[in-house]
Amino acid sequence: MRVSVKAPAKINLTLDVLYKRPDGYHEVEMVMTTVDLADRVDLIPLDHDEIRLDCSASFVPDDIRNHAFKAAYLLKERYRVKKGVRIYIDKKIPVAAGLAGGSSDAAAALRGLNRLWNLGLSMEELAQIGAEIGSDVPFCLYGGTALAKGRGEKLIPLSSPAPCWVVLAKPPVGVSTADVYGGLRVNEIKAHPATDNMIRAIEEQNFSMMCQSLGNVLEEVTMKLYPQVRQIKELMLATGAEGVLMSGSGPTVYALVQKEMKAQRLYNALRGFVKDVYAARILGGNETDVLD
Repeated sequence: MRVSVKAPAKINLTLDVLYKRPDGYHEVEMVMTTVDLADRVDLIPLDHDEIRLDCSASFVPDDIRNHAFKAAYLLKERYRVKKGVRIYIDKKIPVAAGLAGGSSDAAAALRGLNRLWNLGLSMEELAQIGAEIGSDVPFCLYGGTALAKGRGEKLIPLSSPAPCWVVLAKPPVGVSTADVYGGLRVNEIKAHPATDNMIRAIEEQNFSMMCQSLGNVLEEVTMKLYPQVRQIKELMLATGAEGVLMSGSGPTVYALVQKEMKAQRLYNALRGFVKDVYAARILGGNETDVLD
């Protein structure tokens, strides 16, 4: 039996950092939602006891450094699975982009292997394993829209935002999340996102309020390191996007627009500036089912 699982990208509608914790991590509060830019993770049984990983993007690691590989490894070790699997990732989400592509692949692998190996694990049990792999993996397991706290693993589900288009642009740089957080001075943050306003905008499906409530405290840090991020944001605003924000630690910047024609115009304008540009819809609901 072959199992295929969709692995959607996420964007941050808000990202706030409250303080640095004693364990070295930062305490965050952020609103995240899924978009229909997605990888596909295929899980194919092997006759021998081995994990093998292949990816359509040649520069993605194929060993324990890969989150999907690590997901399979942890399941095998914890539940003494003596079966092999070939993981194939059809990569559509750009790598090291602030869109949780690797985390979403890991979540897809956890869901798919739970079925392939008949483990019978609950979503809560899968989420606990996912949190060991990466802070975004639990959110990617559940999908939809959520308020995330802690390191990002404590989730409060939210309703779907107002339907809209999301135009994403990634400059040709790889951002280190550790470097960005390392450059953040929490006591010097000038403006924290209005998280409560964002939650209200989502509940009321108020697109204008959602655009006005966008905020990411990591944006200024990443923009200092990579000026292209600021240039993309300024271009999006100049082209008429209703709301613009960097996702995660970057470098991807996205624009929210309601009309498909405006999304296409924005897409075309950005294609003249950077190569990696994508037009997608906000999913917002749970769109992370096993495909077959």
